[in-house]
Amino acid sequence: MKRSSGRGTAPAVAAVLMVAALAVGCRPVTVTRTGAPDSKGVQFAPTTPAPPPLRSHAPPAAPAPRAAAPQPHRTAHAAARAATPLMAAGARGAQVRELQARLSQLGLFDRAPTGYYAAVTATAVRAFQKQQDLPRTGTVQPALWSALRARTHRPSRADLHPATSRPVGTPDPRCLTGRVICISKRSNTLAWVVDGRIVSAMDVRFGSQYTPTREGTFAITFKSRRHVSTLYHTAMPYAMFFSGGQAVHYSADFAARGYTGASHGCVNVRDKAKVAALFDAVRKGTKVVVYH
Repeated sequence: MKRSSGRGTAPAVAAVLMVAALAVGCRPVTVTRTGAPDSKGVQFAPTTPAPPPLRSHAPPAAPAPRAAAPQPHRTAHAAARAATPLMAAGARGAQVRELQARLSQLGLFDRAPTGYYAAVTATAVRAFQKQQDLPRTGTVQPALWSALRARTHRPSRADLHPATSRPVGTPDPRCLTGRVICISKRSNTLAWVVDGRIVSAMDVRFGSQYTPTREGTFAITFKSRRHVSTLYHTAMPYAMFFSGGQAVHYSADFAARGYTGASHGCVNVRDKAKVAALFDAVRKGTKVVVYH
């Protein structure tokens, strides 16, 4: 049996150990282009992994606010509200009463304030709009209300709540002495005058053209607190007769319908409290003056 030479055995053993070392100590790697090429142009993976990209810890920027889109229904509502007048036909209340009182100061409203916005008030408003070169709508817009308040003073309580719906006219000279029921057909008012001083006043209406109220100087002949007409069978409370069957008395019809009706010759009063007070104040023989 031949012995092998030592020279051939040592290199073979060294090769086996190197292969074993490579098989035990290495692991597969993925080659990327981050390695530096060697002299043969082969690229190796880096021995130290590349650090992850730096991340900022600042919070993300908030998105820019977007302009709110106009909402058609709100725009239309605002336009409608701007176009709505402060006062118009059919309105009623304290502000309408103030409007009428201020128009009266300018001579544009010839009635006492009623607090109800109807045709007469609309006509007066148009007259003021014409003076101010504003559209003649007959309704009160903010610009007109400001202009009217600037040209008038604040109405007093007497201005807002006068005794009669129309100004009491200058009393007839026959009314200036003694105690007189002074009745003006021109102003549709009755004034209770004592020694030339008007104590109270009230609205009245008269007979129609077929049954006119007589004019002249008369005297109270008798009074009847709960009188009922024997001719027309209608109630005539607080009746004060001065010329035959003609009397001053309260009229529920006048209180309800105003000047759309007429009496059968009597002097109708629509303020029940005032005519009741007058009834208590006058006596048989008290002078009555009816004039135009």
